[in-house]
Amino acid sequence: MLVARYHKNNLFLFEQSYDTPPQPEIITFDTPFAGRFGIMICFDILFHKPTIALVEKGVRQLVYPTAWINYLPLMDSVQFQRAFSKGANVTLLAANIRYDRLNMRGSGIYTPFSATYHHAQKGDPEEGRLLVARVPVLDPLWVEQSVTTDEGVVRSETTSSTDTESGFCHQENCPDSPPPDTASSVPPSSATFISSINYDTFTFVLLNETEGKVNVCNGTFCCHLQYRRLQHGGSKELYALGAFAGTHTVYVRIGLQVCALVRCAGLEANSCGQEVEEAESKMDFLLEG
Repeated sequence: MLVARYHKNNLFLFEQSYDTPPQPEIITFDTPFAGRFGIMICFDILFHKPTIALVEKGVRQLVYPTAWINYLPLMDSVQFQRAFSKGANVTLLAANIRYDRLNMRGSGIYTPFSATYHHAQKGDPEEGRLLVARVPVLDPLWVEQSVTTDEGVVRSETTSSTDTESGFCHQENCPDSPPPDTASSVPPSSATFISSINYDTFTFVLLNETEGKVNVCNGTFCCHLQYRRLQHGGSKELYALGAFAGTHTVYVRIGLQVCALVRCAGLEANSCGQEVEEAESKMDFLLEG
C-alpha cells in the first residue's frame, strides 16, 4: 500500500541525472497511532525546505530514508541524526543503506529524549538490522510557541540575540556592556590558528586547560565554549574549538555556519580537523554560536 509520495528537492552529487520538482514539496501523512509524519530524504536535512518547513507546520515525527556518506569529524550519520532530533525537538526515523565502499552506514530511531541506533564497523557483515523502540507521540502544538528567524532556525520566543541565561551573543548583536561572569565577557582567545575540516578553512583555538571559557571567531561569526574536561587515566589528547562561516564548494555548494569542538588527530595544532574515530576524555560542555 502506498502511503505517501515525495519527490526529493535537494539532490546530491550523484543525482544530477534526476529532476527536482517545480516547487519544493512538503509531504505529510496521518496515522491513527502517532499523528502526522513528514517525509524528507538524505541531503534534504541540511536545507530549509522541506526540513524546517515541516517543523514549522507542527510536524513532530519525520521519516528519513538516506544514503548518507560518513565524513568525519562533523558529518557522521548517527551523530548528525541524533543532533537534529534533539535540536529540532522531533522524532526522527532514519534508515541508512549499508555500503562500505562509499562509507554509508548508520541508522536509528531518535526522540528528543532517547536514541536507539546501529552504526556498523568496517568488516562487519553487510546485512540489515531491525531497530525497534517505543517512542512518545509528540505534541504538534509545541511549534505554536516558537518563531522562525530569517535563517530558518526554530527558536523559543523568549530567546533574543543574547541568551539571558548564558550571556552568549553574535558579535554584531552583543550589548556594549555584557553581564559580568558570562561567556560573552571572555575576550576572544588570541592564540588562534587555521586548519581545515572537510576542505573548509576553520579558525581554531586550543583547549589548554582542564576547564574554562574560550571564544573563537571566523570573520564576524563567533563561537563560545564553556567546558570541563575529565581525563581518562594518563591519556593525552588535544582538543580545539573551531569556527567557520562561508560557502562549502567541494562536491556540493552550500552555505555553512559551524561551531565545532573536536579532538585533534595528534598533539600538534595542524592535526586539528582531521578524522578521529576514538577518544578517551570525557567532557561536560556548553557550545553556542
